[in-house]
Amino acid sequence: MADLTGKVAIVTGAASGIGEAAARRLAADGASVILGDVDADGLARVAGDIGAAAVTQVADVSSQADCEALVKLAQDRFGRLDVLVNNAGVDHLGPFDDGPIDQFKHVIETDLYGLVYLTRAALPLLRATKGNVVNVSSVSGLGGDWNHSFYCAAKGAVTNLTRALAMDEAANGVRVNAVNPSFTLTALTAGMQEQPDLVAEFEQRIPMGRGAEAHEVASVISFLAGDDAVFVTGVNLPVDGGLSAANGQPRLR
Repeated sequence: MADLTGKVAIVTGAASGIGEAAARRLAADGASVILGDVDADGLARVAGDIGAAAVTQVADVSSQADCEALVKLAQDRFGRLDVLVNNAGVDHLGPFDDGPIDQFKHVIETDLYGLVYLTRAALPLLRATKGNVVNVSSVSGLGGDWNHSFYCAAKGAVTNLTRALAMDEAANGVRVNAVNPSFTLTALTAGMQEQPDLVAEFEQRIPMGRGAEAHEVASVISFLAGDDAVFVTGVNLPVDGGLSAANGQPRLR
């Protein structure tokens, strides 16, 4: 376990899924955690389980004002910020030219702009503590998916922004990394999980033969946030059971 005693973290999308698991793990590793999400009831549930180490604020990351308010809460409540986990996101599945263009805007404004708003607001505090950013990207940010172009566009941007920002901020002592999960068993993928044939296809393609659990992604987030990763920056780390190790050819018998 990472030792995050005395550290302060912001986790977005913390009311469920990977964000919830990350908030729980960072708190278990000693951090005080500010939880942001649009789901007030979910935030209350997670914070109630974590206890005194958790503070909540309802926030929509597609709103610059909400992002800035999360950082202000860190400053006002704790006087510092050490870790920013940009996890909040939405998905879109469907053909590129089907549906209103507002669907594309919603994905980009949440998955990409939200990360930009929050990271820009947080950088002064992170520079002061020599802190770090952990972005939750996706294997969809490392390669393309069928019928997933909006999400791939957003996560592809997150993946390369992680690299570029890590280069720029290294001189300021701020590390910037990302995790890139594959199929993960969360509420975001509930619709996929209800399709046995689709789940079987994922299991066939993932060398470890299953989807990830949210806590397994959270443990990697905690590692990247901690001092054991002090010389790691600009990394997009697949948490994918070996999926990205494959070249796409079928299994040989």
